[in-house]
Formats: sequence, structure tokens, C-alpha cells
Amino acid sequence: SEKCLLRHFFSVGFWGLVNNAGISTFGETGWLSMEKYERFADVNLLGSIRTTLAFLPLLRKYKGRIVFMSSIIAYFSLGNGIYSMTKAAIEKFCDALRLEMKKFGVQVCIIQPGNYARSTKIQPPVSAEEIWNELGEEEKAVYNKEYVQERANFFNSILSRGSANGNEVVDAMVDALMSPAPKARYMVAKLKEKALVFVCALFPAVVMDSVLSYVLSK
Repeated sequence: SEKCLLRHFFSVGFWGLVNNAGISTFGETGWLSMEKYERFADVNLLGSIRTTLAFLPLLRKYKGRIVFMSSIIAYFSLGNGIYSMTKAAIEKFCDALRLEMKKFGVQVCIIQPGNYARSTKIQPPVSAEEIWNELGEEEKAVYNKEYVQERANFFNSILSRGSANGNEVVDAMVDALMSPAPKARYMVAKLKEKALVFVCALFPAVVMDSVLSYVLSK
């Protein structure tokens, strides 16, 4: 099917590719299995790379555009490090690709949404009971049910405050595809989310850790 698509678009033209596939979950590092890490890397990172490589000849030929869905979570993590990991990796892939594609007239853009959990449904509410039941004996000996419940409540409260205006992210994607001068990055987020990104990106790690620890303790 990939070869059929490529043959078809070589004759009719191909100007834009949007890499939007993604999955999310919640859990501290030791709570998640290696199989889950591999699945997330396969969908969130390698899936976008596979699609990009498949259509790169067409995008070079027609001087097209490639849009990647990242997240402000690429800069920090609040209980979903596995998701943050994949988004940080896709950002670096895009940075390399953007520079390499300039000589071909291909533009690469990154969309960095804030919390749009209510509009995308990418992350359903988490169940402390399910998390606890999936933990190994080693992790259960370190943590307790009360802590898992506390973390689950915290994460669910973040999800409930997500924006329902998903059209804002769509508008950024359209601009990335259609604008005569698209941005390298479109951060579509609330002011306080942008402020947190600013702190995490520009301040020393000790400041970032202090701010995130405070947020996690709320």
C-alpha cells in the first residue's frame, strides 16, 4: 500500500505531511514495564519517523512541509515521563530534519500544545486501583496505595483542567501547512504553561526541579 501511495502522489503532487499519532499514560518510571516503554517509543517516535522517511522523496520533489505534533511536556514531566520522553525525542529529530531539509526547500514545523486533554481524549482518567494491581512486588514494597491514589488524583485534576478548545491546535496546524512563512515551533498553551516551559528551558536544573517539586506537592 505504501508503494501504491507513493506512485499515485508522484504524479498528482504531495505538499504536506502531518505526523499526529500519539498515545499517553501515567506512571512513575519504575511503575511501567519495558514493553510499555517500547510501545510508546514505537507509536510516538518511530511511527512519525517511519512515515516521514516513506514520504521524504515526495516532499523533497514538491518542496512540501512536514508538521509534527509534540507537546510542552517535551520540556518537563508531571507524572507522565514516558510521554515526555517520546516528545523530547521527536523535538530533536525535528531539529535535525529542519536543518537538513532547508537545502531542498522543505519546511519542518513543530506544534507544541499545552493541556488539551478534554478535547483530544488522548489520556483517559487514571485508576489508582488499576495502577496498584499492575505494580510488581518490588514496587509495592517501596510505595503504598495511599501514595498511588494521591498521584492519580493529582494527575486526574490536571486532566480535568485541560482546554476543550481543540480548534486552537488545529488552527496552528493549518498555519504551519499554509502560511507563506510558517514558524519552526507553534506553542499553543496558556500563559502559565508557557511560563513553566520558560523556567524549564532557560533556568538551571536546580530551579526547574524546585518548581516542579512544588507543583507536584500541590
